[in-house]
Amino acid sequence: MKVYNYTDLSKSKIEELCSRQIDDDKLVEERVAEIVNTVKKEGDQALFNFAKAFDKVELEKLFLDAEELKAIASTIPADAKKAIETAYQNIRAFHQSQLKTEDKIETMPGVVCWRESRAIEKVGLYIPGGTAVLPSTFLMLATPAIIAGCKKIVVCSPPQNDGKTNCYLAYCAVLLGIDKIYLTGGAQAVAAMAFGTETIPQVYKIFGPGNRYVTTAKTMVQNKVAIDMPAGPSEVLVIADTTANPSYIAADLLAQAEHGADSQAILVSTSKEIIEQTLLAVENQLAILPRKEIAAKAIANSYAVLVDDLASAMNFSNEYAPEHLILATENFEELIPLIINAGSVFLGNLTPESAGDYASGTNHTLPTSGFAKAYSGVSTDAFLKKITFQHLSANGLNNIGETVETLAAAEGLQAHKNAITIRRSRKVGRPESEV
Repeated sequence: MKVYNYTDLSKSKIEELCSRQIDDDKLVEERVAEIVNTVKKEGDQALFNFAKAFDKVELEKLFLDAEELKAIASTIPADAKKAIETAYQNIRAFHQSQLKTEDKIETMPGVVCWRESRAIEKVGLYIPGGTAVLPSTFLMLATPAIIAGCKKIVVCSPPQNDGKTNCYLAYCAVLLGIDKIYLTGGAQAVAAMAFGTETIPQVYKIFGPGNRYVTTAKTMVQNKVAIDMPAGPSEVLVIADTTANPSYIAADLLAQAEHGADSQAILVSTSKEIIEQTLLAVENQLAILPRKEIAAKAIANSYAVLVDDLASAMNFSNEYAPEHLILATENFEELIPLIINAGSVFLGNLTPESAGDYASGTNHTLPTSGFAKAYSGVSTDAFLKKITFQHLSANGLNNIGETVETLAAAEGLQAHKNAITIRRSRKVGRPESEV
């Protein structure tokens, strides 16, 4: 990891450090466009072909049904089963609390407005399965979808070498009452959910993280289907002062680095010694990680920034807009009001990002690549639509009528004005045909 001094950085250099652009982005876009168009034209056959080409497996069918999932789920180790159930309970509790009934508001006498929530009827959940199996993502996406009341939940995940899914995802499906997992991954899964195939239903909104191919595909199909957010390679930014523990910081940086070679792990610290000790701890911990080759590539793509104070650290963090922000300081309370852009925040030296990744209850499907400046993470609200309602009584019509007529006339929209005028001119108690 290269170390920068914040005071020496120009505005353009800071922008460069906060950019997640990768040299072969254009090549990725071209390849994804080809995959999306092929799925759109060829449907199921394209998915069979891509499974053979990308996943190295010849599928007999594109899904696992409820009985197959139950059989696979029965092989889950007892400790993993218990852990999934605990995580599910916490995730459900947090997301259930997000269901709110809004009050009706009388904006002026006789004019009542309010909003009601309606579930998105058909949603698609993408569960990555490349270099790691992610039952946690299954829980994070399906739980709020179920709480919201989505009628159709389509789950796609890449097949294993045996043409099945793993026992962890299968158990999640059984626990959540999901009766089918579609065996397709990557950009082709996104395209299948966006356009529909002979087997995979078309959905109205697609959720889920993934690599650059998945993220690019989600962006490409937005003219056909809604998406949760651009959620690409994972990232973490740790702000640390002299109260931080270097070994903890190193573990947090590596926890993101092991996600993938294109992940980023950023350290911003007020202490040169903390940076030096952390980098040494990263080397020592990295050496014994099972996924050290992947993590090492991500660390090589990462860096540390030395700042004069925590206010400067927050300025850099808000420009970077991290997916995960860890405040490795005993003074985290004073920094909370300064946070403007972040996906999810982890407070203090005893709150690792992995707690949120798995089981604290918050959602780990979060905006990356700087999109935390405009997007929130997945929540129950993400699976809901908000519909507005209004009702005017006779008194309300009279109270608001002149305002609407004046504004409509100012805009030259006579029919808009007439819609008010014809009602105001009607005498109460007489049929409209007599007016």
